Amino acid sequence: MSEPVIEVVDVQKHYGRVKAVDGLSFTVSAGEFIGLVGPNGAGKSTTIKMLTAQLLPTSGSVRVGGVDVATDPNAARAMIGYVPEEPRMYEYLSAREMIEFVAEIRGGGDVDAALEIAGLGADAERMIQEYSQGMRRKTALAAAMVAKPKVLILDESLNGLDPPSAVRVLGALDAARAAGAAVILSTHVLDTLEKVATRILMVQGGKIVADVGADALDSVRGMF
Repeated sequence: MSEPVIEVVDVQKHYGRVKAVDGLSFTVSAGEFIGLVGPNGAGKSTTIKMLTAQLLPTSGSVRVGGVDVATDPNAARAMIGYVPEEPRMYEYLSAREMIEFVAEIRGGGDVDAALEIAGLGADAERMIQEYSQGMRRKTALAAAMVAKPKVLILDESLNGLDPPSAVRVLGALDAARAAGAAVILSTHVLDTLEKVATRILMVQGGKIVADVGADALDSVRGMF
């Protein structure tokens, strides 16, 4: 297996007396598609926010592409395409303009290919303020993928997509994985992972309680 693109070592995150993440350790290599699953409050979103340098660990270390996110967060973020659960974008841009803007600040990207992922058709020329939540989410996904980052991290990002859109986005994520990207998708919907994930990480109480191949998905279902 190749060198890890993501390294999480004995990470804890405390909010006062609450341990949102409690001794988490895992690695992700290029070409892996990780399903991060667990019940509400398990620590998934906190973990993702530490991976994307929005939060710093109370202890332990998080590295992306060999970069410690605590010491050089901007260098770490430059390698990541990220879609939060509730994406925020510039309301007075169209989807095309938004994706062009992201491509420019990230040093390039295939805007037309990203728009194909979004599947917005002529709606790509409308202002984002006119979009439904599903259309916004598709635009955010396309913006995250336009520059073909080394790491794609998605926090419940398929929620609200119609089935054809979800299939198209999952296909694009799988293609990114096959091209060498590391993908982490946090989701409550295990069926989503059945055809695309290479590995499942189950989080409960801020700890990893299962780290299994996608072929062992049924064993994880029983833990919910």
